[in-house]
Amino acid sequence: MSGSAENMAHGASEKSSRHEVVVNLATANRMLSLLRPVIDDLLSGQKHLAELQPEQDRLDRQRRSLSWPERARRYQLREEVTAIEQDLLDTLAELEVLGVELIDPDEGRVGIPTLVNDRAAFFSWRPGEETVRFWHFAGEVSRRPIPPSWHKQADIQLMGKI
Repeated sequence: MSGSAENMAHGASEKSSRHEVVVNLATANRMLSLLRPVIDDLLSGQKHLAELQPEQDRLDRQRRSLSWPERARRYQLREEVTAIEQDLLDTLAELEVLGVELIDPDEGRVGIPTLVNDRAAFFSWRPGEETVRFWHFAGEVSRRPIPPSWHKQADIQLMGKI
């Protein structure tokens, strides 16, 4: 990558248009305090849904022969699943408001939009990572380590805001 390519990611503007958000590395790292609870909610909701699904499937298959308590449980499960699904939709909407894209819903990996060499790219973060350490071009799945020069520039940007 050329020197200007490195500057694109850490020097990217905060917003390029109303719908298209582009952030620099310092901002991406500051966003993590907002992203962590949202992704925790997403993963928790998905886990809860996966736990309820087998029981709901079983009760749906046997719906014609269920006793009254089992029918009541089936209705209760349906309501619970619907509520969880709505919570998941709300969580995805939160990510959209933040301008963040869900890259891998199973692991909670998100992409924070940026530009590298004038190409759409993402800073890549997933739960368990303290800071943003990876990036990838839009449409790619493999993550690349962020070059040290981007981190140095992000540190300089953070120092300027203190």
